[in-house]
Formats: sequence, C-alpha cells, structure tokens
Amino acid sequence: MASSTSNTSASPRTITTLHYYSVAFFFSLIFFTTTKTTTHALIPFVPRSYNSIRPSSAVAKTTRTTAFTPAASLSSSRPTTKTSSSSMLSSSSSSSSAPNIMPPLPDDETLTLLLDVAIHASKLAGEIILGNAGGADVLKSKANSRDLLTLIDPLCEKTIRETVLATFPSHDFLGEEDVPPGKEASAAAIDAKLANNPSHYLWIVDPIDGTSNFVHGMPLCMPSVAVAYKGEVVVGVIHDPHRGETFTAVRGRGAYMMNDEQKEQRIQVGGQSTIGDAIVAMGSPPAEESMKMSLAALPVLMPRVRTIRMLGSAALMLAWVANGRLTAYWEYDLSSWDVAAGSILIEEAGGSMTDLKNERWNLRTRKICGSNGGKVHEEILDALGEAGVV
Repeated sequence: MASSTSNTSASPRTITTLHYYSVAFFFSLIFFTTTKTTTHALIPFVPRSYNSIRPSSAVAKTTRTTAFTPAASLSSSRPTTKTSSSSMLSSSSSSSSAPNIMPPLPDDETLTLLLDVAIHASKLAGEIILGNAGGADVLKSKANSRDLLTLIDPLCEKTIRETVLATFPSHDFLGEEDVPPGKEASAAAIDAKLANNPSHYLWIVDPIDGTSNFVHGMPLCMPSVAVAYKGEVVVGVIHDPHRGETFTAVRGRGAYMMNDEQKEQRIQVGGQSTIGDAIVAMGSPPAEESMKMSLAALPVLMPRVRTIRMLGSAALMLAWVANGRLTAYWEYDLSSWDVAAGSILIEEAGGSMTDLKNERWNLRTRKICGSNGGKVHEEILDALGEAGVV
C-alpha cells in the first residue's frame, strides 16, 4: 500500500531536490551565455543616462560650437510677463533684512534670448563632460592639492564663451578659469567686472562645478551659467548632463526643470517648516579657514536637522534646494561663479538666498545660505551663529 502511494505523489524531499537542480540548471545557462559573449569578464551595471563614451584617459571629446538659432527657442512656451522691480523679490527674500530693490530688467525678448543661449551653451559643455565622464587627469592643482584643474575645464569654458559671444559679442564674460586661485583674486575679479562694464551684461560661468567629482568619475559635476544685468542676476542655468536635467530661471518668471525629452515643469522649494525636518547640504571646502568653519558647524547643526549631505558641487546643491530635494545649502566661502546661477533658481522657486547675517545675496557675497526660506532659514543661521560661523 505504501509503495503505490509513493508512485502517485512525490515526497517533499524529492520536490526540494528537483527544485534545487532546476534552479542550478537555470543559472548555469545564464553563466555560460554571459561568459560566451563577454570573454569571461563581468560587466558592471551602468544606468542608461550615464552610458556615454568613457575614454580611459583624459582625451577631450570636443563638440562643435554652433551659432545659436533663435527659432529653436527652448523657452518659447514660458510666460514672459514680468512683475515690477519693486515687488519682484518680496516672496523669495522675505526672511532677509535687505530691501527688495533692483534695477529695471531687460525687455522680454532679450531675456528670452539670453536664456536660450545660456541653455545652448550649457548643453554643449555638458556633452564634453559626458564624453569624458569616466574621469580625467589632473592638469594642475590651484590653491592647494584639493583645488583641482583638468584639461577639460578650460575646454568647457572656451566652448561656453564662444557660444555666448557668437550671439552677444559686446557682453562681458567672467569664467573661473580666467582668475588666479584664492578668494582675494576671486573677489578682485568680480569687483573689476562690475566697476567697468559698458554693456551692463556680465556672463558668470563655472565650466565644471564639482571638478574633484569629475576627476574621479562621479556623476556629480556640471556647468553653471548665469547672466547679470547691471549687477543683478537675471538668468541662471544649471545643466546636469548625467541626469538629463536642466534647471533654469529668469528674473520674474519663476524657476523650471527640463528633462532630455524637453518636458518642462515649474519647480519650487521644499515645504519643510521646522529645522528638524530639513535636509541640509554643506561643502567640504579646500581652503583651511573654510574647512575649520565647516567642522565647527557640524556638532551644532547636525543634531538639529534631519540629515546633512555633502555632494561636492555647489551648483547641484543649489539646484536641488530650488526643486525641493534639499531644504537648504550653506557654505562659508564661495566665488560668484559657484553661486550666481543657483541664487536666482532658489529665489525664483520661492526660497531665500542670503549671506550668513541674513542680508540678501549679491555677486560680492562669499558666505552663503540658500534655503526654502522662513523659519527654517532663520534657524539654520541661528545654529551657525551659535557655532561661531560668522
């Protein structure tokens, strides 16, 4: 009787054994198929958006600079109605003690063309970055061994400059690679440009923000392009080529994010109302004084916030504050090209952009805090003050 039962129904142990051999056979097929096509090499997973040409050395993959065609405008669908100069900053700078006064803006057509050229130039530089995304050799260090320059930085800046001047030959241009290292040289450079600029237009460019990330092949580096008119930033573009995201803002028109499919959405800062809910970003600065201040802030700030992030790119952190991925970003010492594009993104997204004394940011400001504004902004500045970061 027992034997007849076993013929019609397999035991649990038999089922387990059959299952084991089936699984083993399945994975064996995968292994032999893979090794046949890859010559026994394991291929790491690469996200599609990062899957570009990655040379083994820092051979520059250049892209041809083409004259910008206004007919191909990327911002034609945006509203062009401007708010008045006196009321423009009332919402974005509500936590700042500075008066909301700025010079009259250029006309709508000029602002639109400025934006489109900035997007075009940023994307050309982004193609160069992606073409060398596997990492790049260090050409030299600047202020110290943590402040790096590659062969690709000046190439990206040259591409942006030529693209801009092809449409606006009379405009002035300030790029990071034009200026000697050190905060004194950086401050002197922006002072000189603001003091003597007959065109009233100044393009402020960091060709690769996050150079250390770029050197090591981290997809956290990008161009940052801003346009100032009579000393006030009126256009900002931060193009992240790795994720295909382009963050843009025009003074009085709001802030937007566009993806590779040209789908555009208006962005705004996060809705956190207390510091305990805030994700706060900060830097790992190369200069000794800034490093000391950053370390001093950590024991005071970290217990009060949800978490702290250091991403190694001021442009990316400012853009992410503008679209709500981060609540705030502060830094003890940054140059105008690090901050200009991100500053307008945050203000046009409804946030606050100030110095560490809560005065509204301007092109000469070096100690910065950008946030979603209101109580969170004040609490972060209070914590930094308690830590002696002033």
